[in-house]
Amino acid sequence: MKLTEKLALKALHKLDPEVAHGLSIKALTSGLAPCPGPVTSDRLKCEIAGIALPNPVGLAAGFDKNAEALKPLSKSGFGFIEVGAATPRPQPGNPKPRLFRLSEDRAAINRFGFNNEGMEVIASRLAQRPKDAVIGLNLGANKDSDDRAADFAKVLAHCGAHLDFATVNVSSPNTEKLRDLQGKAALSALLNGVIETRNSLSRRVPVFLKIAPDLDRAGIEDIAAVAQETGIDAVIATNTTLSREGLQSAHRDEAGGLSGAPLFESSTRVLAQLSELLDGKVPLVGVGGISTAEQAYAKIRAGASVVQLYTAMVYGGLSLGAEIAQELDGLLARDGFASVAEAVGSKREDWL
Repeated sequence: MKLTEKLALKALHKLDPEVAHGLSIKALTSGLAPCPGPVTSDRLKCEIAGIALPNPVGLAAGFDKNAEALKPLSKSGFGFIEVGAATPRPQPGNPKPRLFRLSEDRAAINRFGFNNEGMEVIASRLAQRPKDAVIGLNLGANKDSDDRAADFAKVLAHCGAHLDFATVNVSSPNTEKLRDLQGKAALSALLNGVIETRNSLSRRVPVFLKIAPDLDRAGIEDIAAVAQETGIDAVIATNTTLSREGLQSAHRDEAGGLSGAPLFESSTRVLAQLSELLDGKVPLVGVGGISTAEQAYAKIRAGASVVQLYTAMVYGGLSLGAEIAQELDGLLARDGFASVAEAVGSKREDWL
């Protein structure tokens, strides 16, 4: 991280977290953030669900909720970008304050509640997206919807023409009863509806499913079964957690989803269990607590084909994605792997 970025982070940490986040988006769109361009090598090049990537380090949903900074983010060194979550209608989300830094824990708690400008505004920005980047959209449901399951398909139908992949997000803890849709019957029906909509589009858009880290073994087994039965293209493991175990920060008891360093071990265990159950039949995206190349590498060796990060940027800056990708290349070379794919699942047993 350059000195200018360190100073900018220090200044942002003196502000309310949500205000600081808004300023970081403005800095990006104003050309004030680091944009090193694509980070790639023969070892780092990989693919998931038929999508070719320059490297396996992606930006998770939530950073650019409204697809405002697609061009600069596509030049920031990440292998792929996920924006959103988008809902059919605009919604303000939950009352403020709703984002909290847990600096002592290198973590954050948010209870945003799918605040976004709605699928029409987001689709108009996606239509102007850079064509040389891999960009996906996190699909959400309106809080007051009469049919939340139908909302996911509705957003995909409206935005699908501009996407490289779409993620069904039933794992946010900040919309009441949303996680109930992770139950086997409800999830199967929801995903079949999304797949049916996908199949009606003019081009095939891979559909991913994002799950919670707070599932028990039976819940993980149900997810694995539904993933195979419905034919989705990948599972993202995992979203934020409701656990507060071991936290030190004064904000530890705030309601919402916890992300960042404390999530690493639990999310990686869920990832490894899914990897064992799916045995390569459905690829996995590893998310949760990644702040170093070693942790990204650990997710890959636990079973992830690619990884995503977000909260670590609060503490490591936007350049963190490029730095992790560059260092990951060295770790693969050190251990004799010619590609990311060769390393996938090679240490899964360590997490079971």
